[in-house]
Amino acid sequence: MDKIIIFDTTLRDGEQAPGASLNQKEKLEIAHELAQLGVDIIEAGFPISSEGDFAAVKAVAKIIKGPVICALARAIEKDIDAAYQAVKFSKRPRIHVFLATSKIHMQYKLKKAEDEILCLAVASVKYAKKYCSNIEFSPEDASRTEREFLFKVVESVIEAGATTVNIPDTVGYADAVEFGNLIKEIKENVPNIDKAVISVHCHDDLGLAVASSLEAIKNGARQVECTINGIGERAGNASMEEIVMAIKTRRDVFSDLETTINTKHIYKVSRLVSKLTGFAVAPNKAVVGGNAFRHEAGIHQDGILKERSTYEIIRPEDVGFIGTGLVLGKHSGRHALSERLKELGFKLTAEQLSKVNARFKELADKKKNIFDGDLISIVEEETKAIKPVWVLESFEINSGTKIIPTASVSLKYKNKVISARSSGDGPVDACFKAIDKATGIKAELQDYHIEAVTKGKDALGEVGLKLKVKNQAVTARGSSTDIIEASIRAYINALNKIQSL
Repeated sequence: MDKIIIFDTTLRDGEQAPGASLNQKEKLEIAHELAQLGVDIIEAGFPISSEGDFAAVKAVAKIIKGPVICALARAIEKDIDAAYQAVKFSKRPRIHVFLATSKIHMQYKLKKAEDEILCLAVASVKYAKKYCSNIEFSPEDASRTEREFLFKVVESVIEAGATTVNIPDTVGYADAVEFGNLIKEIKENVPNIDKAVISVHCHDDLGLAVASSLEAIKNGARQVECTINGIGERAGNASMEEIVMAIKTRRDVFSDLETTINTKHIYKVSRLVSKLTGFAVAPNKAVVGGNAFRHEAGIHQDGILKERSTYEIIRPEDVGFIGTGLVLGKHSGRHALSERLKELGFKLTAEQLSKVNARFKELADKKKNIFDGDLISIVEEETKAIKPVWVLESFEINSGTKIIPTASVSLKYKNKVISARSSGDGPVDACFKAIDKATGIKAELQDYHIEAVTKGKDALGEVGLKLKVKNQAVTARGSSTDIIEASIRAYINALNKIQSL
């Protein structure tokens, strides 16, 4: 069996998606889960881009064990220096150098001729090779590069010491079959190609990133660069979960190929990335979308009841998908809760379990049936919470069709209770303005969305928002059966997060 190397770039290219900024703690949290998931390589960031990114890559390299830790660099010595200084703490460091090779990039962005680009590519690989043996090179915009020049660049960087050559479809331009043929042509026209791993990095501008990646694999690529939930620049990157499950599900097509991904961990990582980036997963998203394993049409339901494989090619449990089966109620004890959380894959400390149990009891008084999704939402909110500066004490709202919505909010701050009242365009807006008054913090709401965690009239609602205070922007979530309370919790969580930075 040939192994397909999974190169996860959620922390680098994924974070470049507009609005998806992650702080160091969040990057580490995702990196831990990626290691548990079984990815082979984590591209932790672009160290030269900022002090914060350098520190985050360095922290990932120091703390995360198992995967190769990779840092991105332009074909510039100071970039390569920074990349190595950040990843050198890893037992398995990699430097990833890139340089554009297409005519449009050379003419308008780099303003250099082919011979200059070739010299820069070779020199940068040789320079990086002085630092570590594991060097990856990417001819940016490879799918729009003149074939003969691309072959020459690939051959030259391998000769200079590159151990992986990545072929990016940088702007998602290539047709899937066309991209697969490009990989085939590289194998046929680059004499020393057997001395390096062929990698691919596809973007989803035309919705073809996964299809192009799979065609590349069929034609000899053995590393795939991808992200959780397919997040990334513009329309995003190839979705890791879709590539992995395609290989696993279509054994007739990929019979001699495998990955080392623990697929039962996929859904949990997907939720974490969604929560920390603030990017909701579309219900119809393949593999991890909320509707991926739900059936409404009568014919489909009948088929599923008789034999699940009639309409499901992936078993929900194979990707760790949590259904909505009833598990606990208000009479359930702490032990029952603890055991169910273990079954869901959570390992909590005694202190964390106490916090979760308190929220569980609070929810059980409001909600007759507690579902797995409810429990997951509570655990994610309570165990990942920042040490609170502000805590919700109580709130009241007055709203209707013929009155101006007003809200009173009381918050605990140290040993005091601070209350404030405000009006707004709606009850949520009024609550946020009251919180601003109580805290004395002027915040800008940049994004707000609501999701139902489970089904029914008493479903647990989850609010996600993005808040900016001065130059700091963070995402946060809050949950409750009352969507106003969920909104307040999310807003307060965001303020606490900002004050912890």
